[in-house]
Order: sequence, then C-alpha cells, then structure tokens
Amino acid sequence: MSTELNSPALPATAEAVIIGAGVNGLSAAYQLTRKGIRPVVLERSHIAAGATGKSGALVRAHYTNPQETQLALHSMRIFRSWAEQVGAGDPGFEPVGFLRLVSPGDEEALRKNVAMQRELGGDTMLVTPDEISFIEPFIRTDDVTIAAYEPSSGFADSNATAFGFARAAEKRGASILTGIEATRVLTAGGKITGVETVAGTISTPVVLLAAGAFANTLLGPLGIDLGLFPRRSRVVIFRHPFDLPSNRRHRVVIDSVNRAWIAPVTPTTTLIGVTIGDRDGTHPSDFEESVEQWYIDAAREALARRFPAFAHSTMRGGWTGVYMQSPDGHPIVDKLDQYDGLFVMTGDSGTSFKTSPAIGQILAEWIADGEPKLMDMTPFRASRFAEGQPWVDAFQYGESPEESIVR
Repeated sequence: MSTELNSPALPATAEAVIIGAGVNGLSAAYQLTRKGIRPVVLERSHIAAGATGKSGALVRAHYTNPQETQLALHSMRIFRSWAEQVGAGDPGFEPVGFLRLVSPGDEEALRKNVAMQRELGGDTMLVTPDEISFIEPFIRTDDVTIAAYEPSSGFADSNATAFGFARAAEKRGASILTGIEATRVLTAGGKITGVETVAGTISTPVVLLAAGAFANTLLGPLGIDLGLFPRRSRVVIFRHPFDLPSNRRHRVVIDSVNRAWIAPVTPTTTLIGVTIGDRDGTHPSDFEESVEQWYIDAAREALARRFPAFAHSTMRGGWTGVYMQSPDGHPIVDKLDQYDGLFVMTGDSGTSFKTSPAIGQILAEWIADGEPKLMDMTPFRASRFAEGQPWVDAFQYGESPEESIVR
C-alpha cells in the first residue's frame, strides 16, 4: 500500500527497490509482482509527480527506428487490452487516430519508416494531402507532400495509467511509499546493498533507478555520469473555437514542420506542445510548473499554422514538466556494469509514456530472469556513449534527433 493510504513504515529489507513512482517505475513494479517479486517503490513526492503527470500522453507507434517501434507496438497491445493485461484502473486510451506530418524534404525518410513499421506489424499507412484532408477536414496540408496515418492510435490519461499500474502492483504485494526521498544508493564490493532514504535505510540487492529528472542526484555519488540533462516540456490547452464543430475530437498530430505535438484531450479542448531547442537548467528543482506568455503565443501560432481555426482560440491552461534527456536523445534502459544489481531507465527525452508497458516488462524480465526476453535491448545500453557509438537513426527527420522525437 502507499503512504497516502496509511501504509506501514519503511521496511528494513526488500527483494528490489524501485526509485521513482512514474509510469515506467510503476509498470516495472507491476511486472515484477507477476514474477513473484514484491518490490518497494520509493517516491520523493507523489505518484506521477514528475514527467509522467505532465505528459501529453500520446499513444502511437511511429518512430524512426525499429527498436522503439517494437516497444510502442507491444505497449499498444497492453493499452488496448488493459483490463485483461493489467486488471486495475483504466488508462483512458482514446483511439482517435494519429497523423505524422514531416517536411517535404523528409518524404523519403517517412516512406522508409512506414515500410519498417508495417514489417513489424504496425497499423500504419501513407496518405496524400487529399487523403489527409478527408481524414481531418480542418487541417492545413499545403506545406506537406505525404504523411503517415495510424487509424487506431491516439492518446491516453498519463496519471490514470500510472495509477492503474500502481493499483495492480499493490494488489500483488508491492509497496509504494510516497513522500519518502531516496538520498543515496548503497554499495559494497561492487554490488548494490541498499537504499538510504530520509526515513531510514532499506537493504536490497537490486535497485531500479527510474527517477526521471532527478537521476543525476543518485547516479553522481556512484561515480556514474551518463551525460544526462533535464529539460522543460511545456504544453498549453486551447478551447476549440467557434469555427470548429462542438464535441468533435480531431486526430492526434505530430508535426515536424511546426515542431509540435497536438492532441484533443477533451471533446472541446486541444493540447499542444512546441519543441524549443534550448537547455533550460541544470537541476529539476529550478523549474516552475507555470507557462510563460511568450510560449503561449508561440503555441497558439504553431497550432493555427496546422489548424487555422485555432487562430482565434481561448487559452484555457497550461503547465511545465521536466524530463531527462540523454546525449543522443534516445532512452537508456540497462543493467549498469559498475554495480551488480543496478538497473536504470532514464534519458528518454519525454517519449517513454507510450512505451512504458513494454519497458516495465523488459526490466522485470531482466531483474527476475537475468536477461530481457521481449526484445534485444543492446541499442539502449548505457555504454554506447563511452564506446563512441551514440544512437543515430538511419531515417530521422530534420537535422537533429529532436525533430524525429517530438514527443
């Protein structure tokens, strides 16, 4: 049980400790319970307090590499059959359809990526501007030559997804302790021995560090530098304007032309985030949850460039979250060589909500069975930077990985 529900005090020992009650840590906790391991999850604040709770929560399979596509496709199956697969809560998955728009210069890369995704079993297709207009009549198409369309993708509720994993994990014996900050990972003889917290120490042979933007505060004292840095991710909510029909959700859109991601979070409101290419700080505590006026203006302009009717829309709210980015923009999911029993899920650039069901399964396999079985995780290894082999997608969009990521 969680401390929010009057749980027991900090236990003296645990089979495994997960640091971070975001969607990836909780997915792993649930999957570990399915393998007979009852982990303790430590959270410095509350469930989904970090990047998970602030996620735009897109659920789509379109990536510019086969590995993350595989993660997304497996995760999609879990989102679609949540009651059978997880058995607690409801992720609020809405399959409204998804469009991936790229600049004309990236048309060939888009064709290659759609072919790759179809080979892996993805429900995706290429569509022309005329077909885009049929799929989504209110969208502007004169600046694109082709797009990818996933008719069964959409978005979910990021908090509800985390809560569902938490409830399912608790039902099977996991302990989720909120308001307890992990201050140090303890080691001896090259092995994990425990976790020091503000409430005492837990002895354990296994630690999964899924601490989001706070990962460096725990990795640093262990002498581990993965080149991670925290970044802001802002979103704004706009009320559907008079020109749009009432109670009609448009398609989810990732738009490389305008470096934006767009989702119809309610029948009358739309969320948009715009990628701003700067490093915003050095510590996650430096960031505020509010959104600046200049960003609101930039978001409205980007939204109106794709959906012209939103030029005269009312801003109804917004927020800022903080995610952790790796040097190459791709996630690090690994069993670290420095200490036996130390696992990490970090550096995901804010994209791992949609892949969290699969990531949790993989980490549970690694911890319980000694190796991941769902798929080969070599590309996600932490050592790729020290090896001088950062992850670069063969058919990324634009000139930087961020233009391919766009949440």
